Amino acid sequence: MELAVANEDVNLAAFRSQIPLSINNGKPAPGEFDGPGCYRCYRDGNSVESCGSDGIVGYETLDAPPHYDFYANTVWGRQRRFRPSLFQLHADPEQDSSPPPLYEETAARQIAGGGSSEEEEEDEPQSEPTRLGWVQGVMIRCMLNIWGVILYLRLPWITAQAGIGLTWVIILLSSCITGITGLSTSAIATNGKVKGGGTYFLISRSLGPELGGSIGLILAFANAVSVSMHTVGFAETVQELMHENGAAIVDPINDIRIISVITVTCLLAISLAGMEWESKAQILFFLVIMVSFGNYIVGTIIPASQQKQAKGFFSYRADIFATNFVPSWRGPEGSFFGMFSIFFPSATGILAGANISGDLKDPTVAIPRGTLMAIFWTTLSYLIISATIGACVVRDASGLVNDTSLTTDDCVGLACQYGWDFTDCINNNTCTYGISNYYQTMSMVSGFAPLITAGIFGATLSSALACLVSAAKVFQCLCKDKLYPLIGFFGKGYGKNDEPLRGYILTYIIAVCFILIAELNTIAPIISNFFLCSYCLHFCWRPSFQYYSKWASLLGAVVSVVVMFLLTWWAALIAIGIVVFLLGYALYKRPAVNWGSSVQASSYNMALSYCIGLNFVEDHIKNYRPQCLVLTGPPSSRPALVDFVSSFTKGLSLMVCAHVLIVSSALSETARSSSHVTWLNQRKVKSFYQGVVARDLQSGANILLQGAGLGRIRPNVMLMGFKADWRDTPQAAHSYIGTLHDAFDLQYGVCVLRMKEGLDVYRSPQSDIHVCPQLGTVFQKKQGKKTIDVYWLSDDGGLTLLLPYLLTRRRRWARCKVRVFVGGDATRKEQQREEILALIKKFRLGFHDVCVLPEIHVEQFENMLGPFKLETTTKQCSDSEPQRGNKQPWRITEQDLERNRAKSLRQIRLNEILQEYSREAALIVITMPVGRRGICPSTLYLAWLDFVSRDLRPPVLMIRGNQENVLTFYCQ
Repeated sequence: MELAVANEDVNLAAFRSQIPLSINNGKPAPGEFDGPGCYRCYRDGNSVESCGSDGIVGYETLDAPPHYDFYANTVWGRQRRFRPSLFQLHADPEQDSSPPPLYEETAARQIAGGGSSEEEEEDEPQSEPTRLGWVQGVMIRCMLNIWGVILYLRLPWITAQAGIGLTWVIILLSSCITGITGLSTSAIATNGKVKGGGTYFLISRSLGPELGGSIGLILAFANAVSVSMHTVGFAETVQELMHENGAAIVDPINDIRIISVITVTCLLAISLAGMEWESKAQILFFLVIMVSFGNYIVGTIIPASQQKQAKGFFSYRADIFATNFVPSWRGPEGSFFGMFSIFFPSATGILAGANISGDLKDPTVAIPRGTLMAIFWTTLSYLIISATIGACVVRDASGLVNDTSLTTDDCVGLACQYGWDFTDCINNNTCTYGISNYYQTMSMVSGFAPLITAGIFGATLSSALACLVSAAKVFQCLCKDKLYPLIGFFGKGYGKNDEPLRGYILTYIIAVCFILIAELNTIAPIISNFFLCSYCLHFCWRPSFQYYSKWASLLGAVVSVVVMFLLTWWAALIAIGIVVFLLGYALYKRPAVNWGSSVQASSYNMALSYCIGLNFVEDHIKNYRPQCLVLTGPPSSRPALVDFVSSFTKGLSLMVCAHVLIVSSALSETARSSSHVTWLNQRKVKSFYQGVVARDLQSGANILLQGAGLGRIRPNVMLMGFKADWRDTPQAAHSYIGTLHDAFDLQYGVCVLRMKEGLDVYRSPQSDIHVCPQLGTVFQKKQGKKTIDVYWLSDDGGLTLLLPYLLTRRRRWARCKVRVFVGGDATRKEQQREEILALIKKFRLGFHDVCVLPEIHVEQFENMLGPFKLETTTKQCSDSEPQRGNKQPWRITEQDLERNRAKSLRQIRLNEILQEYSREAALIVITMPVGRRGICPSTLYLAWLDFVSRDLRPPVLMIRGNQENVLTFYCQ
């Protein structure tokens, strides 16, 4: 259907705003643009150019060639350029000096004001903060975080429990999950420019604030708990050294707690010193770990001494490798998934580099390259260490050099073949050495034990430091986004690197709380489920990373969820429950952010797909919905009309608040469409907003009636307020009634709402729509045990009954009783009542109160029509009918009154009935009469509507369907 051409002579160029230029006799003043916007007058002021428009020699134009500044939100070290607006390119500076288009967001405000409030450019360019490359910033950081306490203190023990074969399976399964996550993280990192906030920033900007916020909070918490895990691992090593030397502070458990608290306090001090010191410390830790690895490999090659053999080390032996290749489960944790839950946290360090994305030189390159390289090298190192330790050391040994054996007859264990008898400790389960019993096996095997101890210190401290920084950075970004209440305090940054000092302190407090557990095997499984929960949500859209596959990400998500339940089903339920709770809170609060997430893109695709799908479905009465086009003007100016329509459309059908901007008043309209939508959202009204510019109400409404909606999602009922001042402006009244006729012509149902106190709310033209008060209306209150009186005087297809029924399904109207009044013959009043009641019951509306009105008697209302009557002359009396003329089409002739006398008197009597029966109703619903075009003058039609609804306390809704059924009592 084509739109009506109602605005041929409307000059849309008039609806523009002053651009931020000085005008001198219709021309920009010379030198006006020499400044932050990089625009200036050229030569004599007759032409304008951009500072960067010299791409085509000899062609001087405001058009600017492509530039990075046009797409960037922030620019460091220099003034930012702005792209010229469409108005500046299209308008004639000598003629157009008016505001920009009402519905077009231009760059004019940015040029004048310097951009958005959140990311305003500084008055003076700031110096570039310290940035890290992919090796130092991502790869080394990730490797250090992966090479944590589990590598040195638990990998030999896991190898003893699961055997070399299943240990490799555990390592490769963990690497598979983290590798797929790394691919997804790399893909998300290439979605666009990455800022601070790490993994939370990546997920929230791709999946939206709802999912991103919940995962970010859990990820920050998991990293904070990881600090305690790595610190406790470090403290275990120190306590073991103290025990070997006969030293103690209190007792083993409390010693671990004291050492851990002192250690994490020192790490906090390093973090507070800034990223530069933290990065230098990480490089030192990396060098120490590499030396310790070399020391370990050398130790496995050196022939075993007597003391080392007593502890179970015999250098490389094929039979030891074969024996240790198969599992030997021991203790309550002795199972595949028990070992997996303990090992998996060691692989979670892959996000250490991404979590400091704001401190990287080029995150889109550094994160993929550094993360994947770290996963490869650390996986290889884990496989090598588990294989070498399993090929050199037996599971059980006593550590006593006197436990040698010359015979193997009664000897138990593989060590018997090498002249050692550990039978007693094996049978009594008292062996203190061997990979099943001694956590410090790597130190014992190495060439120089203190270097392994240094490696443990380096691995644990570097991992703890990385987790401390990661948790604080993620939490800072989350706090700045203000997705959750009461946490904004921790979002403040300090210094040129925006250091999260408050976040460091919060992470420190959480870490200290979990340090009190002082048991590494207890802390590790707690972390596993939180990290797996975050990994399962690493999806993205439109990545430039070539190795990304959505199916690989889906596989990683499924595996992560399955492993969560296989590890600890109750912990998995708790983790998922927390995510669902945080997600539900964010969905309920709907944070005021817009990051262009994939969820938004998916929602659009789904909505578009469903809209197109409706084209293949024929309309059916059972699926009828009153889809309303509401002529509200600015919605904030008629809140009662908005609230009333929302009462029966919310969550059920379409509502479009329409605004016709009249040419003569449009120049004073300052609020954009987004402002009206904001007002509707603040009022929690589920409605669209549509505005058009037209010469008058009828022309604009005609455009809306024909063009509003999309496919089958388009209005079928027009609602508007009653024009109470129709007697003061006959021409406007004529246009008002013309709008009703247009709606009937286009097969719309029509509703007119009238309230005794009126619908309009005064709003100053200068008032800001964003701060416009949300005024309460009668339709926002509970109606109590009142009545909804429905005067079903003419059959319009059932719309007069349907709207009251929909109202009663709402909580505010649920206690109201619906009374149906119908006109009839006094002689068969009871019979007609039973007939109507039976018909209503077939519609299953639940209305049981039907009343047949008495006959309507004749009375006059000449006084109201007097000013609009067409005076007749003697000559006109001899003619068949006087002529109104085109200038006063609202005039009423005697013939008009005669032709419409029955309908006129019916409205007069109906008002008396309403006064008698419905004085205390919550709402009066009346079937609206229809005036024939060309036969019933507009003023006479408005007089009907005015008289029937005048002097009534309850709101009055006049309804007229389009004479097609909207109710049915059939099943198909």
